[in-house]
Amino acid sequence: MLLAIDIGNTNIHLGLWEKDAWRLSWRARTVAQKMTDEYAVLVRNFLNTAEVDLGSITAICLSSVVPSLTVTFQDLARRYLKLEPLTVSSRSRLGVNITIDMPEQAGADRLCNAVALSRLYGAPAVSVDFGTSTNFDVLSPDNEYIGGVIAPGIRLAHDALVSRAAQLHKVDLVPPPNPIGRNTIHAMQSGIFWGYVGMIEALLRRILQQLDSSATKVVATGGMAPVFDEHVALIDYVAPELTLDGLRLIYELSS
Repeated sequence: MLLAIDIGNTNIHLGLWEKDAWRLSWRARTVAQKMTDEYAVLVRNFLNTAEVDLGSITAICLSSVVPSLTVTFQDLARRYLKLEPLTVSSRSRLGVNITIDMPEQAGADRLCNAVALSRLYGAPAVSVDFGTSTNFDVLSPDNEYIGGVIAPGIRLAHDALVSRAAQLHKVDLVPPPNPIGRNTIHAMQSGIFWGYVGMIEALLRRILQQLDSSATKVVATGGMAPVFDEHVALIDYVAPELTLDGLRLIYELSS
């Protein structure tokens, strides 16, 4: 039984893979100041939800973009699960050629997404991961990870606007009734939501133009993926567990 852990700047995504399916998927808020023992309680609660005890876990695969928590979860795996975790990096066996400049700077989550794209959807393909940042990662027709785009996430853009404008307050990140807002809330929703849709579409069009292949698949993942799938026609698939799938595929390649 594999425990996959993806540590992002906003959320920690845990998945329990058994035989040929995700038995459970769980998200928790990222708190960099938490100690190993505190996160051990979180992991134990996660496993209890699936009626699984710590001793049933046979392997751990970890991706992280929060260096302090990388160490925390490595310590957790060794102390509480008696396992040496596989921590994904550009030096891991990925099954995908990495042709970007300075591959050691690529986030582990982006590498996981590239592996999942390659194995589950085939090349060429683009993933759009809606997280703290919105990451576009690209596989060429030759099945090479050639880079992508990192843009501010919609929640980050929203919070930045609210924090810098005294008369603007938080709004729900949903499309307003009409593009022309007749009040401040709808005007903000239009600018943030439809502006974000426009950014996604414009970037995807430019990426697809560069790839120049009608066979390119666009796969969305992350918490806001289902919302934008309704409004961005260029998205072909929504894959909520794309990064976790990358983790378990990388583990399978390494075992």
